[in-house]
Amino acid sequence: MLENGLNALWQSMGIPNLVWGQALMVLIGGLLIFLAIRKGFEPLLLLPIGFGCILANVPVAGLAEDGVGQLLLEANPEHLAALAQALGVPVSEVAYAAKHAAGEALTAARLLAHNLDYQPGMLHQFYSVAIGSGVAPLLIFMGVGALTDFGALIAKPSTLLLGAAAQFGIFTTLIGALALNAVPGFDFTLADASAIAIIGGADGPTAIFLASKLAPDLLGAIAVAAYSYMALVPIIQPPIMRALTTETERQVEMAQLRPVSKLEKILFPLTVLLLCLLFLPSAAPLIGMLTFGNLLRESGVVDRLSKAAQNEIINAVTIILGLSIGSKLQADKFLSVETLGILALGAVAFCIGTATGIIMGKIMHRLSGGKVNPLIGAAGVSAVPMAARVVNKVGLEANHHNFLLMHAMGPNVAGVIGSAVAAGVLLAVVGN
Repeated sequence: MLENGLNALWQSMGIPNLVWGQALMVLIGGLLIFLAIRKGFEPLLLLPIGFGCILANVPVAGLAEDGVGQLLLEANPEHLAALAQALGVPVSEVAYAAKHAAGEALTAARLLAHNLDYQPGMLHQFYSVAIGSGVAPLLIFMGVGALTDFGALIAKPSTLLLGAAAQFGIFTTLIGALALNAVPGFDFTLADASAIAIIGGADGPTAIFLASKLAPDLLGAIAVAAYSYMALVPIIQPPIMRALTTETERQVEMAQLRPVSKLEKILFPLTVLLLCLLFLPSAAPLIGMLTFGNLLRESGVVDRLSKAAQNEIINAVTIILGLSIGSKLQADKFLSVETLGILALGAVAFCIGTATGIIMGKIMHRLSGGKVNPLIGAAGVSAVPMAARVVNKVGLEANHHNFLLMHAMGPNVAGVIGSAVAAGVLLAVVGN
């Protein structure tokens, strides 16, 4: 009796159940936490993502599993037999079949797990509420709108071109994702490729929103890739910025932006929303929440709501969102050819987006007679405000009197709008 009890205790521990993939992902989670704490790389994102990654790979606990996953972990012979029957496969193949189930088979498996009282793990519930429902990206967009001063874009509307140019990586990656189908192990549809391509905008909320509509099965990998590259902006962008600009170009000091009136700041979000409603209704959820958040900020009559959107709401959503993304870093799901391909495409897309933004910046530099610093084009990606801060840092390295932060915020805000517009276009074209 005692021996059986000790054996049961041993088998319930993590040590005998830990596989190499889980150990690797725990190390990766630790690396993300290290980068957040020691290096300061977007800690609001990387810290909860890294911690969620570690939690998702705790052996036996099944924190990131749905009801079907919990059934497989429990390994009750009767329940496994019932699941095999629901999926129409032998018991020996039930684990593989459950992992790749779709359509009616998946629905039947989930219903069986529910009827047998298998409850989803904590992280899976977070994921379902925050990402699966699509609520979190919209609330994040509202918070971004409330936190961001659009004055730089209003003062210099030409920076819209920089934000637009930085979205070029999205459409390049769309072609790249389709081209990957020539490689064994990849089978991306046009909808899948469209969802993957949006990673190039370095806009996590938009990537989640679009993936939930076009490629729900790839949502986890896309979310991880998008937020990872957002967080790694300080590492990825500077080498590209230095490679594509000369020392003289980086030293260019830009003239102070004109003052923007309160009326202009109030009318801007309303104008953007109106244009969206007229020309691209499919982007209305993202653009609508972004402009609503900004209107809360600029109206001056709802300070409590504005502060809530800037602090309590976005902070709570960020915690749940980070843990939810980390939940998709499970070893058995993440360490696959398809996921690694998405990560590689995301990296290429982000680099292309940064490069095209800088190239447009160089064009504007020439056309303006040297008055525009090409570096601000790198801020055309949607990583607000990290990309603008990186531009400012690189500019200061070349010229200690060169403060580019406010100038970079223009294309940075334009990039947010641009990625939402790109998502709307893809949703309108591919989603139907």
